Amino acid sequence: MAVRFGNVLFEPLWNNHYVDHIQITVAETVGVGGRGSYYDKSGAMRDMVQNHLMQLLCLIAMEPPSKFEADEVRNEKLKVIRALQPVENHHIVRGQYDAHEGGQSYRQDAENPRSFTESFIAMKCHINNWRWAGVPFYIRTGKKMKARSSEIAVVFKDLGHSIFEGDEARHRNILAIRLQPNEGIDLQVTIKEPGPGGMRLIDVPLDMTFSEALGPDAEDVTDAYERLIMDVIRGNQTLFMRGDEVEAAWAWTDPIIQGWEKRNDVPKLYDAGSAGPDDALMLMHRDGRRWRDIKG
Repeated sequence: MAVRFGNVLFEPLWNNHYVDHIQITVAETVGVGGRGSYYDKSGAMRDMVQNHLMQLLCLIAMEPPSKFEADEVRNEKLKVIRALQPVENHHIVRGQYDAHEGGQSYRQDAENPRSFTESFIAMKCHINNWRWAGVPFYIRTGKKMKARSSEIAVVFKDLGHSIFEGDEARHRNILAIRLQPNEGIDLQVTIKEPGPGGMRLIDVPLDMTFSEALGPDAEDVTDAYERLIMDVIRGNQTLFMRGDEVEAAWAWTDPIIQGWEKRNDVPKLYDAGSAGPDDALMLMHRDGRRWRDIKG
């Protein structure tokens, strides 16, 4: 919210005229060992998408609240959830990590050899409103991924016309907000490659890693759960879901889960330590796009 609403640079571009698509990734390197019996009744959709990823999507997509107060913010988040289109089955990929390099598979960790519960999910979502009409939101989360990473990437559209003759590469501005680890922001911009030899364009990041830009104080950032407990003590409810938000989120989520159960869908297997099942890559490739690399 601070990046969007505290900078005149971004908010005018935060719409379907300039944004090509948005990617939200929450990847974990751990499996479900030790909590397999709980997780097997939940899965990535209930455990992560319905709350964590939904909240990130809302903060990126919401309209500016009239003031920074809990109910004003939550009113705008609720509008986003209610504007989410139902997701068609071919825009959803469910995965389950397999044994790899001596590690256990999800079914072994969950102690359920016939489990159809997903440890990974990727989805293509759309929001039915004026700001985001036609802009896809790609979200993914999974266990036993190649790196621990939480990132929101706002990918802007291509230039309508390039004046640089002979430059065939696609150059895009990308605003990446890194939530964990290595909290920070980088903005990918196109520049002339230094040196002689004509106008060669390259893409470079303007990187603001908080620990470097803000000094030692940034390294003492409290844990996310500690910050939430501090908000409770202060009576700040801004980051907590209100009852009508929760109901709206489940009203969107439940039909998707019921569809899987009705069809007895089997999750696609993926190697532990990978970026997820190949079908998730195809979800983007069909649209001529690609996922950003998962980096810790």
